[in-house]
Amino acid sequence: MAVFEYRGILVASGKPTKGVRDADNPRQLRALLRREGILLTSATEEAAAKAKKKREIDLLAPLRRVGTADIAMMTRQLATLMKAGIPLVDSISALTEQVDKEELARILTNLRERLHEGSSFAAALEQHPKAFPPLYVNMVSAGEASGTLEQVLERLADFLEGQSRLQGKVVAALAYPILMLIIGTGLISVLMIAVVPKVTSIFESLDHALPWYTQVLIAVSRFLSGYWWLYVPVLILGAYLFRRWKATPAGRLKWDSFTLGVPVFGQVSMMLSVARFSKTLATLLGAGVPLLKAMDISHRVLGNAVLEKIVQEATSSIREGESIADPLRRSGRFPPIVCHMIAVGEKSGQLEQMLESVAGSYDSQVEVRIQTLTSLLEPLMIVFMGGSVGFIAFAILMPLIQMNDFVK
Repeated sequence: MAVFEYRGILVASGKPTKGVRDADNPRQLRALLRREGILLTSATEEAAAKAKKKREIDLLAPLRRVGTADIAMMTRQLATLMKAGIPLVDSISALTEQVDKEELARILTNLRERLHEGSSFAAALEQHPKAFPPLYVNMVSAGEASGTLEQVLERLADFLEGQSRLQGKVVAALAYPILMLIIGTGLISVLMIAVVPKVTSIFESLDHALPWYTQVLIAVSRFLSGYWWLYVPVLILGAYLFRRWKATPAGRLKWDSFTLGVPVFGQVSMMLSVARFSKTLATLLGAGVPLLKAMDISHRVLGNAVLEKIVQEATSSIREGESIADPLRRSGRFPPIVCHMIAVGEKSGQLEQMLESVAGSYDSQVEVRIQTLTSLLEPLMIVFMGGSVGFIAFAILMPLIQMNDFVK
């Protein structure tokens, strides 16, 4: 059975519609859609559609990409349907017909087909690593093995919704300062390239020594206006070379080590990583995933090469019979309170609850720190932009005032 992307017209209203459906051939697809009140106008098999999209540059692809929030909502709905007693395949079929994003509908259709072929749910999910990370696949696998798939899906939904909520708060908090920085840089660049050269050109014909700050302003303005065409290529090349260097193991390790050492921002980065690690490990352990496998999966969500290396070394120590807390404490990177709480959790048999507490505490601290930082960044940017414009005005006006005094 093939998967088709189709376009058609609703017979009742005459409005265009599109979607993804599975059928043996286009004729069967046309018959299926006709029964649903849709007049088929075009249909493309999934393999041909993917090949066509590879040849085209899709500028709207980022908007159609399946994000964490989409997967969280889909997981929550799937858990609700299954708790109501609806079989897994039927639940996925119901979700396929109501999701808005074509990419997610395509994924769900593919999952349904693999389940019809006898594949396990976890094995079907594994074919879509961009949408379903190892954490998701392993938890579903543990849920299938233990017969608690509904509970696991609810845990996954809670976890993904928490991650999506935190990401949304970080993005919302940083959006305004970044926008101000872009607008301020653009305005100052326009002043230096278009306005300052015209105003300062009157100084060239005068035999009068200019103050040092005016000379600096003219030199910077000439450089910016004379080599403006170099900025974009240099920025693109610099970003490309930086990404190439950062993609190497040594480069990523050095950069992540540097970011952890940056005042204030390094601490926030550490808190984010620890919260993500604790929440992921707690979620996996709660779903019944073995500790070593859970540690192996959790280290991938840290987002920092230095911390990932520490957790990998801790996993090796656990294999040799050591506890989780001791190698983390020896590294000197993980906060002492986190190591202490993990140690208490191991001794009391409440490791999952302790990890949940660590994640909740650090999530709250990250939110407070980010709000504090953004509240400080806004006035600092205003001062910076105001100071830059003030310096430009001062460097232009002072020579004019001095010349006026000289003429008198």
